[in-house]
Amino acid sequence: MDLYEHQARELFAEHGILVPRAEVTDSPEEAREIARRLGGRVVVKAQVKTGGRGKAGGVRFAADPAAAELTARQILGMVIKGHPVGTVMLARPVDIETEFYVSYVLDRAAGRFLAIASAEGGTEIEEVAAARPAAVARIPVDPAQGVTSAKAGEIAAAAGLPAQTADVLVRLWQVLIREDALLVEVNPLVRTRQGQILALDGKVTLDDNASFRQSRWGAESTEHGDPLEAAAAAKGLNYVKLDGEVGIIGNGAGLVMSTLDVVAGCGARPANFLDIGGGASAEIMADGLSVVLSDPAVRSVLVNVFGGITACDAVADGIVRALDTVRLTKPLVVRLDGNNAARGREILDARRHPLVQQATTMDGAARRAAELATAV
Repeated sequence: MDLYEHQARELFAEHGILVPRAEVTDSPEEAREIARRLGGRVVVKAQVKTGGRGKAGGVRFAADPAAAELTARQILGMVIKGHPVGTVMLARPVDIETEFYVSYVLDRAAGRFLAIASAEGGTEIEEVAAARPAAVARIPVDPAQGVTSAKAGEIAAAAGLPAQTADVLVRLWQVLIREDALLVEVNPLVRTRQGQILALDGKVTLDDNASFRQSRWGAESTEHGDPLEAAAAAKGLNYVKLDGEVGIIGNGAGLVMSTLDVVAGCGARPANFLDIGGGASAEIMADGLSVVLSDPAVRSVLVNVFGGITACDAVADGIVRALDTVRLTKPLVVRLDGNNAARGREILDARRHPLVQQATTMDGAARRAAELATAV
């Protein structure tokens, strides 16, 4: 469960991390009053669960309350990467001297957490990591030991952060652990010209398995979400919208994540994460295909299934039945492996759908789906 920025900042403040004063509204008229309370000049920020708001025009300065009302009116109702803007946050601007990046993320493969930090904040950390890998420090964190003052000092030193950020690193760790989070990110964490360390922006992802302990975020966290994610959730599907052109359907989170990586390695971008779980009935497959094909950015779809308890022939039968209820408009590449894979491929061959292709390996399937997506 992703939180909105203003919710993340609320958590930060509860754990003693300084954040600029801010208020949230869905009304342009109220935005004028908020700006007046905050001193006139404000930053108006779209509240959506996606990055790239600044480039999309979702983060703007307003010089006075009247400008704040106009700016809020322009931002409310925008759609940023498929996310409609239902609320805006107005924050008091700060006098920034330096920007940093800090985060903690769960490293499932290693069974631990990873601290990622950089003295170059304020931009996409992926761009910094690609252009200057040495500028991004990655420090493993043993969950049993956590982030002590000494560990925080190690992280800060490795990333070239000032020593005074160590206290924030300790408090961010407390947010991660006490709030059942899988990801806690601040970008940028800033030092003001007055010497304060402030969190200007925040991203927090909570563990869905702990939702019974985090119920206070439930109602608002599902509001104004991506419409495809909302449609998938209504069908009981584990779907996450991404910014690519190859739709991905797989069984098992690990397999789906590997598929995303392989598709990216073939020069294309995944359009989504969709895990259909252990079962692949005709209804589940039809629902999955319907959601993925509803994304106008999708140019091809890759179904990558490893048959285990649910055999590949049952998966293939589900795909064939789904094709009778879902109008397939994009090329579909299917890779079946594991239990009864040969029989599953025979079932798909017998269907002879002109837009369905098969591949015997994950690399081959990803390569073909990428070719089809980039050729359109």
